[in-house]
Amino acid sequence: MKLHGRRFDHEERTRKREARLVHKRSEFAQKVHGIRAKLYNEKRFKEKAAMRKTIAQHNQRNNKHANDEAVAEGAVPAYLLDREGVSRAKVLSNTVKQKRKEKAGKWEVPIPKVKPVADDEMFKVMRTGQKKGKAWKRVVTKCTFVGDSFTRKAPKFERFIRPTGLRMKKANVTHPELKTSFQLDILSVKKNPSSNLYTNLGVITKGTIIEVNVSELGLVTTSGKVAWGKMAQITNNPELDGCVNAVLLV
Repeated sequence: MKLHGRRFDHEERTRKREARLVHKRSEFAQKVHGIRAKLYNEKRFKEKAAMRKTIAQHNQRNNKHANDEAVAEGAVPAYLLDREGVSRAKVLSNTVKQKRKEKAGKWEVPIPKVKPVADDEMFKVMRTGQKKGKAWKRVVTKCTFVGDSFTRKAPKFERFIRPTGLRMKKANVTHPELKTSFQLDILSVKKNPSSNLYTNLGVITKGTIIEVNVSELGLVTTSGKVAWGKMAQITNNPELDGCVNAVLLV
């Protein structure tokens, strides 16, 4: 009976076991069903996400970029004068970070905390039809944005009614650095902090992130392209003021 130590072929057996594990997992994933399958897939999804992050971090180390601060000491040969210093980046580029933030719906915003709007305040019950019990329709009491291509459903199927008098198309957007305001077209409602339902309905309340058309301003992205749409956060209560005021997120 072995009391301590390892078998001579322990490392080889471990390597083989790990190599076979892929097939074992695949076999199990194909057989399993029901709640166990859900739990297993969720666990594997997290493992894969962690693996992808690790790989991305390793790739980051090899990322080269121009370093403006690197100034060579002493005389520089003529053939190197037009060449910029290159340093290895350990962080992701700003554009990628910005893309990730936008995807996650997280921005550095002027109004970070917003008072949530309750459903009772947002919707008014609309009774319809001859039967007393029919009260499934809701009228939106706040300002909304509806795209140009929008067509209303037939009254029979319309659950949420957005009154035409409360629909907004333009916003007074202030550029924080230029200290100037522009009246710009609203392109879409990106995020209403109170609820995803309000976002889908295009409800505009204080603190909502909207996308505005900044093509007239001639703003340029880091790559030199003209910016078309930019995010802005609403700073007033549009349903009380009758207009939309917002601050551009630069």
